[in-house]
Amino acid sequence: MRIKDVVLSKSHTGFYFDDQLAIKAGARTDGFVYVGAPMLPGYREIRVPGEAVSIQLVLENGLIATGDCAAVQYSGTDGRDPLFLAEKFIPFMEKHIKPLLIGEEVDGFRRLAEKYDALPIEGRPLHTAIRYGLTQALLRAAALAAGLTMAEIVRKEYGIEDKTYCPVPVFAQSGDDRRVNVDKMIIKEVDVLPHGLINNLDKIGRRGEVLLEYVEYLRKRILKLRRRGSYNPVLHIDVYGMIGIIFDYNQDEIIAYLKKLEEAARPFRLRIEGPIDAGGREETMLALRGLTARLHALGIGVEIVADEWCNSLEDIKYFADNRAGDMLQIKTPDLGGVNNVAEAVLYCNEKGIASYVGGTCNETNVSAEVTTNIALACKATQLLAKPGMGCDEGLMIVRNEMNRVIALINSKGE
Repeated sequence: MRIKDVVLSKSHTGFYFDDQLAIKAGARTDGFVYVGAPMLPGYREIRVPGEAVSIQLVLENGLIATGDCAAVQYSGTDGRDPLFLAEKFIPFMEKHIKPLLIGEEVDGFRRLAEKYDALPIEGRPLHTAIRYGLTQALLRAAALAAGLTMAEIVRKEYGIEDKTYCPVPVFAQSGDDRRVNVDKMIIKEVDVLPHGLINNLDKIGRRGEVLLEYVEYLRKRILKLRRRGSYNPVLHIDVYGMIGIIFDYNQDEIIAYLKKLEEAARPFRLRIEGPIDAGGREETMLALRGLTARLHALGIGVEIVADEWCNSLEDIKYFADNRAGDMLQIKTPDLGGVNNVAEAVLYCNEKGIASYVGGTCNETNVSAEVTTNIALACKATQLLAKPGMGCDEGLMIVRNEMNRVIALINSKGE
């Protein structure tokens, strides 16, 4: 099955691009916008409407395989590629990518994905967003050509012999509406909640008192609203390195604080994502490795999740090899080709470290559906509900896709 044509168009994502540097520096909100000058290159404002580029591969039989080139909310920070805007990158893709794809034989996924993920143009790698969207479309094309689901294609090409497909626990994110959205999550019995978006001093408190109060609130709210005593979600809070900042990177103080958070969360398990951002890959890895080891030695049950500076497949392997965290976020757009997402999950599973197929609120329904198939196929520990920050929409997309795929595969009775 060959690719007959390639159609590119601007798409809109489920959220926004945000200048994280300006936000961490104390930019204030005015309603939904941030006030102040942007600090990162390419940003005309601190908050910019999110956008993507849709790639439609028209196959010989008339079927169309779609992928969305999307980038993370906090583009341009912590070693990531710069802001991805359609008006800049559609002409680039028309010139350099489209001619290569037309006539390409879709004889599977992995070979083509690895080819285009590694493709240099003018001596430079493609932007991660382009690699991300193109390989999504190639996975859909391979599935259409073979008459299989995308999950089945991944299992087939990566040698995963397990015949059963079990739902992956879903993690929902609240955005700044961290109380109303928590109620939605509890009502819908979300497996992991609430993310929390603790990304500045006001949200954590000068000595962490605001976050501590929030964890206490979460515990009480779950106990009050849950309909079944067996509903025991994991609490997972992303703090964007703020714990390191407020305690001046003193690990003794950080550990004492994490112990307080653990006690406030009981009887629920607690995960803290990005407790320390040390400003570079090596520095952050060492900090998280040391913190994780000390928490284990002290019997403190808070699970550390690595995110910042753990961006590429190489980074994920490096953090996993060094056990720099109990769980690694596989931030899907940052890995480029979705083939790397599959490899990252499988590598984490092999190393006995939890795998979190994450991503960003700033994706689309298309990218969410593709990465849901990969998480399902590779048996990830956890999957992000995406895109958006409204909770309901992201949950709908990933839960429905997962349920459809499992039901379809099971209907074959193989």
